[in-house]
Amino acid sequence: MTRIDAKFADLKAAGKKAFVTYVMAGDPSYDSALEVVKGLPAAGVDIIELGLPFTDPMADGPTIQLAGQRALEAGMTLEKTLQMVRDFRETDDTTPIVLMGYYNPIYSRGVTRFLAEAKEAGIDGMIVVDLPPEEDSELCIPAQKAGLNFIRLATPTTDDKRLPKVLTNTSGFVYYVSINGITGAAAAQASNVGPEVARIKAATDLPIIVGFGIRTPQNARDIASVADGAVVGSAIVDEIGAGKSPADVLAFVKSLADGAHSA
Repeated sequence: MTRIDAKFADLKAAGKKAFVTYVMAGDPSYDSALEVVKGLPAAGVDIIELGLPFTDPMADGPTIQLAGQRALEAGMTLEKTLQMVRDFRETDDTTPIVLMGYYNPIYSRGVTRFLAEAKEAGIDGMIVVDLPPEEDSELCIPAQKAGLNFIRLATPTTDDKRLPKVLTNTSGFVYYVSINGITGAAAAQASNVGPEVARIKAATDLPIIVGFGIRTPQNARDIASVADGAVVGSAIVDEIGAGKSPADVLAFVKSLADGAHSA
């Protein structure tokens, strides 16, 4: 059982929904980002998605693109991202961390080497948005064998014919993208999301977590009420990009967490 599996078991036992956050590793600096990441569990975050900076983030809107640019300009690398996870694990051995990004940096590192280093650093799962199920032999299956969850995205365009393929070899949870388009583009609507979550739940026992388009505590509550939890990324990264202090960012995160947990 991974930390992700254990977290969902604990939440289910407590009758609670999951609150998941995304932040970019190294944005706007290593030390500032680490302070935020270390403070997320106390702010109510159940699972942390840590963005791996990359030069061509094709699924992301301007907010996440700019965060990646800031991190890269500050000298962030894959190696430093793994070190950030190690630094986090010095004081927290229970909160799951999911590395979210693109395949290029992992491919450049070498899959075998990367998976060994990721496992050693304390990463629990991965979301690699540009590797479809047809490419499972590249990273997904080796990751599973290394004891890491490989989390897949389902979207409004994932129809009943495609869904079984998306769910094959997926573990940890399913990340349902609530809108068509890039991150941070539009507001998620629970009335649209609810039926889609129900459709996916009919095909898998995995938890369904919904992200994209959640920006307020009320949004988080509404979406969590029709799913197993909610993910907020761009709204938090906007706060970081605006120059807010880690303490102010974490206060905002807590308000979102309170919303999701009230569902």
